[in-house]
Amino acid sequence: MSDLPKIISVDDHIVEPAHLWQTWLPKKYREHGPRVERRGIGEIRHTGGGRYEQTFDPDGPMADCWVFEDLVYVHKRHVAGVGFSREEMTMTPMTYDEMRPGCYDPAERTKDMLANHVDGSLSFPTFPRFCGQTFTENSDRELGLECIKAYNNYMVEEWCGDSNGVLIPLIIVPLWDAELAAAEVRRNAERGVRAVCFSEIPAHLGLPSIHSGFWDPFFQACEETSTVINMHIGSSSRMPATSADAPDGVAATLSFNNSMTSLADWLFSGKLVQFPQLKLAYSEGQIGWLPYLLERADTVWEEHRAWVGRDGITPEPPSEYFRRNVFGCFFKDYHGIASRDVIGIDNITFETDYPHTDSTWPESKTVAEKHLLGLSDEEKYKILRGNAIRMLSLDRV
Repeated sequence: MSDLPKIISVDDHIVEPAHLWQTWLPKKYREHGPRVERRGIGEIRHTGGGRYEQTFDPDGPMADCWVFEDLVYVHKRHVAGVGFSREEMTMTPMTYDEMRPGCYDPAERTKDMLANHVDGSLSFPTFPRFCGQTFTENSDRELGLECIKAYNNYMVEEWCGDSNGVLIPLIIVPLWDAELAAAEVRRNAERGVRAVCFSEIPAHLGLPSIHSGFWDPFFQACEETSTVINMHIGSSSRMPATSADAPDGVAATLSFNNSMTSLADWLFSGKLVQFPQLKLAYSEGQIGWLPYLLERADTVWEEHRAWVGRDGITPEPPSEYFRRNVFGCFFKDYHGIASRDVIGIDNITFETDYPHTDSTWPESKTVAEKHLLGLSDEEKYKILRGNAIRMLSLDRV
């Protein structure tokens, strides 16, 4: 290859435009659906997992806010950080006027991706949170379902519609009902969607665990439609930390921990035996932790076989299920790339995390070149592109 392959990013983010639900909800629901208001902001505090507490001050800095039932979500600069310096990517309230248009405008996002050596981008939600928790937590289930469908219709028809495949659809589902979730997966699969958001640890959301059998209709629908289950860090509405008063850097450093915990759950769950074609992706989880987790899981399976793993639930070593069913996702992880042979070259994908503070935009090509220095052309292709094509069932080369 004369040049680095174009990147297919498996983890970016959309800042939903102000018109989304007021345009895409059926008219009877719009009065009570999410809407944007501009308010003066006092103080903001992150409480974890995409949740914030804030006070309002008419004399404070102005921000555009999503308002839905009792929830007010304030747009903040560290969520729409592209275009600002690292020192400016703070929890400062902001309006749409202050954001780079690629945060919320699909035409501008397409331009930003193509200028960043990226020709495929999968974007997670912001206001609904990483697996649609917002609409599971609201009190009106009928309205919540309509909000989810409206988001998915927008995602497919407007966000991705005119991007010529650069923007790849990623849907959310009603987490309170696995049959409804399965139906939404199938509805969108009929129009080409092959990616859905899910919680890394649903029990943290007060939902049944993956072991309970509750989710089986959803898992079956994903398997039958080749829809990959994407579990973003923070999709359990919790971030790992040592204490309530730990500095923010502790949680940020340990953000991969929920991915590690979740993967252990899946490897011993038996669900990858029950649904052998199911595909999982650990979005923004990085990959450097994988070699030891897989080694430890195999050791437990072997050494503790009298009471763990050999009861028919996991008849093969756990690492086999990982290599067959799971994809790791990274943007900066030299240690992980150095361990690619242990992880499995077919299980690694790349992401740019646009427009968050971790984003490699607009230097993603340079970042990728540094990480992949010395790798073969085949390895580069698989990590930057080929594995994502297979994971997302894309009709590309």
